[in-house]
Amino acid sequence: MIDFDAYVKYSRPGPRYTSYPTALEFGTDFSYESYINELKNRDKTRPLSLYVHLPFCRSACYFCGCNVIYTSKEDKKERYIGYLERELEILSSHLDTTSPVLQLHFGGGTPTFYNAAQLDRIIRLIKAKFANFSPEAEVSCEIDPRFLNEDQIKVLTSHGFNRISYGVQDFDEKVQAEIHRIQPYEITQNAVNLARRYGIKSINMDLIYGLPYQTLESFKNTLKMALTLDPDRLAIFNYAHVPWIKKSMRKFDETTLPSPKTKLEILKFTAEFLTQNGYKMIGMDHFAKPDDELFKALNDGTLHRNFQGYTTKGGADLIGIGVTSIGEGTRHYAQNHKDLDEYEKAIDSGILPYSKGILLNDEDLLRKNIIMSLMANFKLDIKDIEQKFGISFKQHFKDSLEDIKVLSDFVDISDDRILVNETGTMLIRNIAMCFDEYMAKFKDSKNSFSKTI
Repeated sequence: MIDFDAYVKYSRPGPRYTSYPTALEFGTDFSYESYINELKNRDKTRPLSLYVHLPFCRSACYFCGCNVIYTSKEDKKERYIGYLERELEILSSHLDTTSPVLQLHFGGGTPTFYNAAQLDRIIRLIKAKFANFSPEAEVSCEIDPRFLNEDQIKVLTSHGFNRISYGVQDFDEKVQAEIHRIQPYEITQNAVNLARRYGIKSINMDLIYGLPYQTLESFKNTLKMALTLDPDRLAIFNYAHVPWIKKSMRKFDETTLPSPKTKLEILKFTAEFLTQNGYKMIGMDHFAKPDDELFKALNDGTLHRNFQGYTTKGGADLIGIGVTSIGEGTRHYAQNHKDLDEYEKAIDSGILPYSKGILLNDEDLLRKNIIMSLMANFKLDIKDIEQKFGISFKQHFKDSLEDIKVLSDFVDISDDRILVNETGTMLIRNIAMCFDEYMAKFKDSKNSFSKTI
């Protein structure tokens, strides 16, 4: 059982480690020319993972930390599709697009804010450039159940989409009103039933704890209602309150946010309740049925983490397409412009809409291997790291091993491996931070990262 009493005092600001180094280290030292060089000279035997950002939403959800653009105008969506087409044309001149595609993910924004015909056009544009989709490809889409109809599901499934992630957050009416997202249970139920009817094999449901007016009892009800829809996976995220970054979060009266004690009670109940109901905890915030690919990957040590969260499709180069999207190669991260005007200006100039990124040095690669292994699989093969990078682990990470001593109740360290125990899985961000070379400069900053609890 997880010992939550031992856990509460460790809450501190820290990265979620969807990348290492984190996005705060991205800059212009990694030039456009260097990025193009990375694309042209990538190992063409490595498969591809494609992320397409569709940024538009009709209105703001006040809790949201995503990069979105609010509009109700059809011409903006049509204009954006035109720029996606041109971006793909430029991209294909620098990147060998014949490598097999293992993963395609539509994120947003609200991808299904686009109608069926628009979605069909976007997918056809992608497949015109990336024709070599693996039969085992994971093809997924984030969906707001309030914006979904049968024609859209028909289009998605006709193009091989096999996974859907529904944004729910909370079923409580008071919470929904406060976060500006009215979404009755019946709307989500209809969306789930529609996906099942058209053969979607895996349905994920996103919930958030830590939102205004949430209580242990209210979140218990949300979980029970969620399970009546029998999702294959659940992502239970800790609300990241970062009002210095997201202005919409300033609308919340911070006295209505649940206390750390309440959040821990919610987390404890969530872990116990879902486990009792046939789900297994995956990573720090996912739960999956035992026959799910995520659970199998965790068991055999092949679970990976990237900007889409946990994935079974490791060993692929991630290509970001669209405004603000992020790509990842073996030695780099690259982010497109966040500002739509800047994104369009770049494409109008005949270049990719690259904004900033980072080229990883040898030390970055070493620490990335360690941090991502811990974040995904809660363990590290020290001997493997020593062989791969030609180091003495104890000497190289003398300071890190000293830092991790304050977390010694949660990790078992031997000459051969680091193993995180069950309670430690909840503190995995804290544990990973001990190996983060960049954290020292943030030690006095309260407004760089969300809290780990």
